[in-house]
Order: sequence, then C-alpha cells, then structure tokens
Amino acid sequence: MMMNKTLNAPDLRILLIKLRHHGDMLLTTPVINSLRQRWPHAQIDVLLYEETRDMLVAHPEIHKVYGIDRKWKQLGTRGHLQKEWQLLTTLRAQHYHLVLNLADQWRSALISRFTGAPVRIGFDFNKRRGLIWRHCHTALASVSGHQQMHTVEQNLSILAPLDIAPVAAVSMCYTPEDEQTVSTKLTEKGVDGRFIVVQPTSRWFFKCWDEGKMAQTITALQQDGHSIVLTSGPDKKELAMVETILAACPQERIYSLAGQLTLRQLGALIDKAALFIGVDSVPMHMAAALQTPCVALFGPSKLTFWSPWQVKGEVIWAGEYGPLPDPDAVDTRTKERYLNAIPVDRVVAAARKYL
Repeated sequence: MMMNKTLNAPDLRILLIKLRHHGDMLLTTPVINSLRQRWPHAQIDVLLYEETRDMLVAHPEIHKVYGIDRKWKQLGTRGHLQKEWQLLTTLRAQHYHLVLNLADQWRSALISRFTGAPVRIGFDFNKRRGLIWRHCHTALASVSGHQQMHTVEQNLSILAPLDIAPVAAVSMCYTPEDEQTVSTKLTEKGVDGRFIVVQPTSRWFFKCWDEGKMAQTITALQQDGHSIVLTSGPDKKELAMVETILAACPQERIYSLAGQLTLRQLGALIDKAALFIGVDSVPMHMAAALQTPCVALFGPSKLTFWSPWQVKGEVIWAGEYGPLPDPDAVDTRTKERYLNAIPVDRVVAAARKYL
C-alpha cells in the first residue's frame, strides 16, 4: 500500500543505478523505456560510471545523468572523499520516490540507502544475501531465472516488484549534432550513397577475427560494388589492426573513420549504414538497437547473455566450427583468436543475404 501511494506522486522522481561497461549501459534502456511507459511524466535520472555517459546522455526519456568518475582517486584521499560526498548529497537532495539498483556492488546499495527514497529495489543476488544488503533496499527482485535470460531480460526483471509491463526495445540515441558531424566526415572522405560499416576490433582481442579473413570478406564485398567504412576505437592496437586490414584490401571504395568518432557519432554512422559487420562489442549492440542489418561474429562469450538483442540479421558463432573455451575460463589478455574458425565464405554469404 505504501509503495502504491508513493509511486502515485504527481511529481514522481526515479533514480536508476548501473555501474558497468558501455554495452551494459545500453542494455539498461528497456528499463528506462518501461518506466516512461508506466509513468509518462516522471523524472527519470541515471547514475553510472562517467566514462559510459555517452551511451545514455542523449536518451530523450532521461532527465539527468550523474556520473561516478573513477579518476577521482587521482585527487588523493581528501579530494576523492569530497567528490563522493558531493555526489551523495546531490542525490539525496533530489528526494527520489523510487530507486532501482541494477548493480551488484556494495557501493550502489549504500548509495540507494543514502538517497532516502521510500521505495528502493535491488536484486536478490546470491553473493549479497545478508542483513546489510537487505537493509539498503525495501524490496528485492528474484534472480532465480537469470542464468537462462539475456542481459536485457535480467535488467527488466528488476521491475517485477512494481508489476510493470516491460518494454523490451533497446534505444541507441544520438543528437542532431552527432548526425551532422558524421555527414560532414563522410562527405570529406568522399563516401557517396550506400555503404557498409565494418568494426573489426574489440578492446579484448580474443573477440576479434583474423585480419586476413576480414580483409578477404571486405574485398569480396568491394568486388560486388559496395563501399566500406572501417571503424574502431582510438586505442593504438585497434588502429594498427585497421591499418593491417586496409593494406590487404583494394583501395577503391574503402574508407577509414577508425578512432575518429565518439560512441554517439558511431551510432549515427551505423544508423545510416546498409549493413553492419562486427564482432562481439558495443557497436554490435548499437547496430541491433538501431535495427541496422547486422552480421555479428561471436566467440567464447555467453550467447544467452550477450547476443545482439532483437537483431535484424545473423549471429555467426565460432563454436559451430571448432571448440571454444568456457567463457568464464578465458584469459582476457590472451592473443588467441578464437573466432578464426569461422570461414570467410560464411560471413560473405551472410552479408550478401542482407544487402
């Protein structure tokens, strides 16, 4: 009864907490969309790690994004504590009615409690069974089915105590300025008409395909008459990987924007593309969210959790062509290319199917 009364407030204020990586943040948007559908006039804020702000800051249903900057540690103990306290007091001053804690860190639970919100919902994680975790929340959502759920479905299950109908669509949002920047860059590069975006890199190289195989795939599509735009993050290793691929391809109708785009600008580029080809990484999730036709190459990641959600396209899993290690046992620093079992003709055929 108390929950119903609180959540019927005309000036309902909601805080969603998730402290993870870029892809994790993108996959929280169905929760935000579900909250907006249930409460059209609510103020919905998000607390995240500062470096992931780009994934959500342009979402039209979010009122304000608050960030925890991991660089605060560089300020020394006093400076760090000042920043933490400033954030806590700012959040408490918002007088939230509802806090949804999607994170599993103690920090997120304590922040939830400190807001003073009368309704605070977290997950009933096995590793967090105890009085303190329970005290930080007023209700806990079950995680009993999480091992069989996609990450989107796991996130949406936080809404179970609220009895809200879920909206399962993921939203990748960018601004008109992002779109204009991309259009300008494409014009400067001489890209005209339809094009394919290829993102061959991930920050974890065990998720990447062989540069030679990627170059063969691109060459086949160039010979079909398609234009290719290569993208990557700004990391030197990713840029070097793109240069290796470029050097192995014919030079006509191939362009590189590697390391030149923000994540939101990359979203705008993918949204314009006729097709996206990439590996298990954030851009793959962005392509799926934008409903750009997508060919995703997958290796030793948990497909149930991390396959592109509601993808318009095809997931090619290396496990169909050779043995893969247990995802929980992978050394993320390995130089092993687990995707190399995937044959070139399989990827080319999938790309042609969606062009």
